[in-house]
Amino acid sequence: MPNIEVGGKQIEVDEDGYIQNLDDWTEDVAKHIAEQESVEMTDAHWEVVQFLRDYYKEYKIAPMIRILVKAIGKAMGPEKGNTKYLYSLFPAGPAKQACKIAGLAKPTGCV
Repeated sequence: MPNIEVGGKQIEVDEDGYIQNLDDWTEDVAKHIAEQESVEMTDAHWEVVQFLRDYYKEYKIAPMIRILVKAIGKAMGPEKGNTKYLYSLFPAGPAKQACKIAGLAKPTGCV
């Protein structure tokens, strides 16, 4: 299994770069992964990342894009709960890329 190094600590990741132990996640790990993904984190990005982490704590699953859009729309309003907005933040795929930065497993249905 490959590793990334953040703050002198080795973090185990899978072949796609998703961290293997949810407890290894920190904001510094998220920043490192975001940098690797060419995503410059803003407050809007952190809002989605925190939403995903809260969603995972409640449902024990990373949502696929359709469910993510619907859940964010319900929680944050239609201006944020749409694919255009989420793709503007995470161009490689809001569910896939945002979940990676949030330290979650790859969502079901992502290839």
